[in-house]
Amino acid sequence: MTRTLLTLAIALFASAVRAADWPQFLGPNRDNVSSEKVEAWTGEPKVAWRHALGFAHSSPVVADGVVYAFFQPKGQDADALAAYDAKTGTEKWVKSYTREAFAPPFGKGPRSTPVVADGRVFTLGGTGILACWDAKTGDVKWKVDTLKVFDTGNLFFGISMSPIVEGNTVVVMVGGKGSGLVGFDVEKGTVAWKVTDDAASYASPVAHGKGEQREIVFLTGSHLRAISLAGKERWAVPFKDKLNESSTSPVIVNDLVIGSSVTAGSIAVRLTTSGDTVSTTKVWEKKALTCYFSTPVVVGKYAYMVNGAATLLNASITLRCVEIETGKVQWEKTKVGRYHAAIIRTANDKLLMLDDNGNLILLEPSDKEYKELCRSKVCGPTWSHPALVDGRLFLRDENELLAIDLPIK
Repeated sequence: MTRTLLTLAIALFASAVRAADWPQFLGPNRDNVSSEKVEAWTGEPKVAWRHALGFAHSSPVVADGVVYAFFQPKGQDADALAAYDAKTGTEKWVKSYTREAFAPPFGKGPRSTPVVADGRVFTLGGTGILACWDAKTGDVKWKVDTLKVFDTGNLFFGISMSPIVEGNTVVVMVGGKGSGLVGFDVEKGTVAWKVTDDAASYASPVAHGKGEQREIVFLTGSHLRAISLAGKERWAVPFKDKLNESSTSPVIVNDLVIGSSVTAGSIAVRLTTSGDTVSTTKVWEKKALTCYFSTPVVVGKYAYMVNGAATLLNASITLRCVEIETGKVQWEKTKVGRYHAAIIRTANDKLLMLDDNGNLILLEPSDKEYKELCRSKVCGPTWSHPALVDGRLFLRDENELLAIDLPIK
């Protein structure tokens, strides 16, 4: 084999084995699932690199070897986006735009996670500014102040949902009259469609289905609902949180959709499709399964839920294994954090959990009992969801963006 052919073969092999990017909130398919096979570690995982950042609860995303972090620069009323080489941590660029002052409780800075698609990065700031950035240069291609354009107010903690891109449209939840959900053209930032009067929530949407049946599923301020990619209403089930603090993404398992809230608990709805019509049947409802902003993760017949309450005193969360078809709790592990723990399902069906105290835990899924394989303290307090790409976990706490190496098969 010639050197040229050998080089080509190595490049093709590397491309074939390279893990999927993590270009949006909750991973490639917005389901907390990674293509990485993570093994139990011994000792402390190595920190490959770290960078100080302004404040945010926004999660890092990774695309084409670049890590993007969305944050508020210290001492500025602005939203900033930074790009780093995923391997070395070398800064590629940092860009920002100014905005109105906004200082919500429990942390300044954006809560929404960027989404990377076709050379663009889309961000949604805490004051409702939707922006499109050039992924290579950081130049802002366009931005829309959604709250002003649609004449609606901000949420108590600030706009938090993460945008979703489907085809030529980037979709966000605005919450205005006739503009509960709005799709924007990815190239121009013009309105492609708007639909519903639903108030906004803090929850990020997910998409599922193929072809004409593909739809985007939202947990709004009043409903668990789906729209087509063209912005047409497909189905809706009333589901309202008393505090209007719903923050978890819907979970879809075949024809079952699970929605979770911090006060209303969780519901499971079965979808039945006949032609263009979708009917819904409530399968179960469990008031005790209160998810604040930790989206459940599915392994086989079970969902692993982080349940807790919106309380300032003695805040504590419980990890539960729940049978998907019935909502029956198989077991629970109390005091796994205060308000939040992010969970990733690995390709070898392990659960990688990062709690809000900065502990990283690897679990063996089981419907019988809690099985912890290993744990390490990897960062400071965090409410962000990590990204897992090529054996490296990218995460951020209240002060830093970190890259941590994990053992993979």
